[in-house]
Amino acid sequence: MKKVGVINQPIAAVVARLGHTDTIAIADAGLPIPATTQRIDLALTTGVPSFLETLRVVLSELFVEKAVVAEEMKMVSPQMYAALLEVLGDVPVEAIPHMDFKRETAGTKAIIRTGEFTPYANVILVAGAWGFDLG
Repeated sequence: MKKVGVINQPIAAVVARLGHTDTIAIADAGLPIPATTQRIDLALTTGVPSFLETLRVVLSELFVEKAVVAEEMKMVSPQMYAALLEVLGDVPVEAIPHMDFKRETAGTKAIIRTGEFTPYANVILVAGAWGFDLG
């Protein structure tokens, strides 16, 4: 049995399968999830679990070389955007239009749905290569 880290089996499994540049998304309760994409539904009730706490747990086990958000997040949910930047630390963040963001989710290996109700509280995480700069 695992001692630390992600104990949610579907999340642990998808993180273990990710290769360099593969993507996963962490989403609010309202983001549409394509039928072809694995849905890991954690939502219990409004705000549980939150987007940020879910992100922190995933980041504890995943090397991330880049994050992608909807540019609308900056204007509509600026506090969440600032908190997201703080949690991501040095990870570069790319902002794209929300419609493009939704299209990009179709290529993710999985979408982790949270109970978050903050508008545009979604992020696509691009897996890094074991924390090494392969540049």
